Amino acid sequence: MNRLLACLAVLVLASHFLAAQIASPSSAAQPNVTTTATPEVQQFQKIEDQWSNAVTQRDQYALENVLSALFVDVAANGDITTRNQQIVAVISGDDKSLALTQKVITVRMLGDIAVANGTYTMRHKVNSAIVDEKGIFTHVYERAHGGWVCINSQRTALKEDAAGKQKKSSPAIEPFHFPLFGGKN
Repeated sequence: MNRLLACLAVLVLASHFLAAQIASPSSAAQPNVTTTATPEVQQFQKIEDQWSNAVTQRDQYALENVLSALFVDVAANGDITTRNQQIVAVISGDDKSLALTQKVITVRMLGDIAVANGTYTMRHKVNSAIVDEKGIFTHVYERAHGGWVCINSQRTALKEDAAGKQKKSSPAIEPFHFPLFGGKN
């Protein structure tokens, strides 16, 4: 009886091992949906660098090559602009301090559409003061004419903590403390 149970246990474990080995090649054949340090991230970082340089150097032609004619931008303050409005703002704006830096963190490839997420720093004037706005972005790209053009941009500014303000410390011993279940309190 013990031998029968031992053989059955070995057979079950072997079948699970075999099933895992068979499943591995099929899952490896599927492309990565979210990536961090891949050729796609490097490819889109180059595009984001072209975009940043076009804004910083006020280069209309370079900006036209990165942004689709259908481009829509939702700024961190909620303003919605088109490609033409972006170009006009960059080349004829009074803000000579305008500079943009973007870093791609992830890229999701969805056929002829790609979604790039990352961080940005934008130096610009607010009233008469120069401000470094830091935030995150989502850019949606479309494959067109053998390259990629941005069709949609969404930016969200990160909240700055006041310099003298200290963060409130939690009285909880563990990160998820439920007073009803902890026994203390």
